[in-house]
Amino acid sequence: MTWEDGDRLVAPAADGEEQAVEAALRPKDLGEFVGQERVRQQLDLVLRAARARGGTADHVLLSGAPGLGKTTLSMIIAAEMGAPIRITSGPAIQHAGDLAAILSSLAEGEVLFLDEIHRMSRPAEEMLYMAMEDFRVDVIVGKGPGATAIPLELPPFTLVGATTRAGLLPPPLRDRFGFTGHMEFYAPAELERVIQRSARLLAVEIEPDGGAEIAGRSRGTPRIANRLLRRVRDYAQVRADGRITREIARQALEVYEVDERGLDRLDRAVLHALLKLFGGGPVGLSTLAVAVGEERETVEEVAEPFLVREGLLARTPRGRIATPAAWSHLGLVPPQQGGGPGQQGLFGP
Repeated sequence: MTWEDGDRLVAPAADGEEQAVEAALRPKDLGEFVGQERVRQQLDLVLRAARARGGTADHVLLSGAPGLGKTTLSMIIAAEMGAPIRITSGPAIQHAGDLAAILSSLAEGEVLFLDEIHRMSRPAEEMLYMAMEDFRVDVIVGKGPGATAIPLELPPFTLVGATTRAGLLPPPLRDRFGFTGHMEFYAPAELERVIQRSARLLAVEIEPDGGAEIAGRSRGTPRIANRLLRRVRDYAQVRADGRITREIARQALEVYEVDERGLDRLDRAVLHALLKLFGGGPVGLSTLAVAVGEERETVEEVAEPFLVREGLLARTPRGRIATPAAWSHLGLVPPQQGGGPGQQGLFGP
């Protein structure tokens, strides 16, 4: 079986159907928004000041992993400013003309949310520089020596850019944002609040310990927490009395193969191969991918980021190695020094 990100219950991305469900659970203002205290407080000051001046808010750049609330915050910015919002994404803007068409149709004060801004084409990116700074774009009419640049004035607007890879943004673009906020992964206590709020909106009965059990397996991501909550709700309705307790949550997530640290079947397959076939490593990425029957990109981009963040796997110049925490998590005992392929020097001098 080849894994796509959308096939995983713990995938941080959302498909079209899930986005519709998420819309009903999104907080509508900063007061309702859970977590991200520093970003929330700073953004509140920016928006309050803009309202007091009677102008548009500064351009905002939000960076961080998928599922942490960047889209939600963009909608909150529009709501707090009492302005409409236009939503698009970097991959959808392949030509400068695409961007010019969007910008020229904006109303004064409108919020333009540009998701995956790092994936925008270079010509469109260069047009955006002038639009953000001077609220003007030059539309090129004609080709070759006879081409003419026609200046087009734009109404003041607020651009909210979102990116999962802030390092790919060129400095000239980053510098034009008046406010930059980095979204952090959520603590379990914050996710419990997210789950309790979502449970109320979904009319689901959930005990505090049931919410804590789901939060602990949600990888620090509200989107995953809400997805797990819906799956546990289904289990509780079918195989119990509809009320989510800790035991019900455990049984449900066991069915869905999400363990107590949030690892799913793909994550555990990678760790099992690394530990049992290669003695904990080091082993090359391509070899590890063959061992689990996946593409190299799937292992590197889908499974490894969380395993590295959890301290279960490390990337080294010699290859991938398992940490002591990985052996402990799978209930295995590391081989003695020198007892497995590449084992010497991993856990001691």
